Amino acid sequence: MSQNPITSTAAALGIAGGAALLAPIAAPTLHGIAGIAVVGLGVYASGSAFMNATSLLNGKAFEIFSEGAQAAGFIKAAILSKPKPKVQAKEVPFKW
Repeated sequence: MSQNPITSTAAALGIAGGAALLAPIAAPTLHGIAGIAVVGLGVYASGSAFMNATSLLNGKAFEIFSEGAQAAGFIKAAILSKPKPKVQAKEVPFKW
């Protein structure tokens, strides 16, 4: 296949002209996209760290409160399961 050299040259000039027109915009756009990616990564990392810390504290609090509730239940059951015998109070002599 033979191509027309004028058409090939016109296409090459069109591509080069488009690139020349977009060149001043390309570098700031690339930096903006990279900046968005870096900020997004920072937000993701801080959010992930916050969620991990929250879940860790929630788990520890649940363990502490459940153990405290169990201990309180055991103490309550130990105290309430044995009724105290009713003993009459002894009279204390009053001296002047």
